[in-house]
Amino acid sequence: QVQLVESGGGLVQAGDSLRLSCAASGRAFSTYAMGWFRQAPGKEREFVAAISWTAGNTYYADSVKGRFTISRDNAKNTVYLQMNSLKPEDTAVYYCAARTYYEIGVRPTNFDYWGQGTQVTVSS
Repeated sequence: QVQLVESGGGLVQAGDSLRLSCAASGRAFSTYAMGWFRQAPGKEREFVAAISWTAGNTYYADSVKGRFTISRDNAKNTVYLQMNSLKPEDTAVYYCAARTYYEIGVRPTNFDYWGQGTQVTVSS
């Protein structure tokens, strides 16, 4: 079993930055690909970013490319999402997800474990 706990969400203004963290339990974290998804009210959960187990590969949704950066620290069992130049349309609950496979995935069904989510609200 893997437990994921997100933190770092909050209320910010457009143009501000936030860094989300996701702390994972379990010794196998370093072998998992990790991802971030988000879900706005009334919308489906959508892919944001993913990173392979070695951090050698990353992938981003077009809507966040150039503004968001995913990274991981396997020594700390933690994955991060640095979000810059935030926009009101980035407002959503952000979820961390773990995939028990080394390579990245982009669909929610690719991931096996999920955190509870952290709210990010961007005001205009």
